[in-house]
Amino acid sequence: MIKVFIIEDHQMVIEGIRSLLEGERDIEWMGYTKSPAALLDMLPTKQPDVILMDINLPEMSGLDLCKEVKQKYPGVQVIALSISNQPSVIKKMIENGASGYLLKDASKTEILTALHEVAKGKEYISFSVATVLKSSTPTNELPLLTKREKEVLELIADGLNNAEIANQLFLSVTTVDSHRKNMLTKFNVKNTAALVRLAVSNHLI
Repeated sequence: MIKVFIIEDHQMVIEGIRSLLEGERDIEWMGYTKSPAALLDMLPTKQPDVILMDINLPEMSGLDLCKEVKQKYPGVQVIALSISNQPSVIKKMIENGASGYLLKDASKTEILTALHEVAKGKEYISFSVATVLKSSTPTNELPLLTKREKEVLELIADGLNNAEIANQLFLSVTTVDSHRKNMLTKFNVKNTAALVRLAVSNHLI
């Protein structure tokens, strides 16, 4: 029996995954949380075999959360579940300990295959993700910004700090910080100044 838990901040995705898994004889649905803090509070006493983990989470990036979970609980397997097919994000998630990576449009067969493979200690990358990684080149192709990332980056470029950006966009400071860290990973730069320079020089903002 594979014990599965999901961390995801969209209820519709949670319900969709649950409906796919609940009828499976060898899958035990352990539940879900939308908060990284709640997941970290649960793990000392109750550990799933596999966590399906969204990357864009409130409070803390899934990239950082995956790293922390794997450092503290190496026996818990993590499969990224994301809308992002950016090679830099995929590679970073795997570097941080994820054993699998699925896009949110993955089929039931793909999800079940990933769970079974990862539970056995193997890795699973969906075909669509593998295709992206194979075709990605370290040339001039830059990742795309989401609408929210673009809003945050434009305000960073205007000199606003996290608290000011959070206030203007009606977000929490931790969510703004998470967007900032995700963009640094996406563009493979070390600091915000380099991120802004890259975005301006490539007319992204």
